[in-house]
Amino acid sequence: MVAKVEIYGTSFCRHCLAARRLLDTKQIEYTEYLIDLMPLEREQMLSRCGRKKVPQILINGEPIGGDEELHALDASGELAQLLESA
Repeated sequence: MVAKVEIYGTSFCRHCLAARRLLDTKQIEYTEYLIDLMPLEREQMLSRCGRKKVPQILINGEPIGGDEELHALDASGELAQLLESA
């Protein structure tokens, strides 16, 4: 089974771009919700993640935080483990 990765972000946020760049570099497929273009997704993000700050990243439905947390998981090797344990 392939892990389901989702990102809530905006089209102009540098932190969102950094998260997308990391996932793209590692060829990790993800679903993206741009809350500046799809305002109803903002409420869904708040409900699912409990945070207003973007990006908000989920792996298999579990919020992991933003781009800093994503990069930390990658650096520690935990990102690969999360993606493999799907």
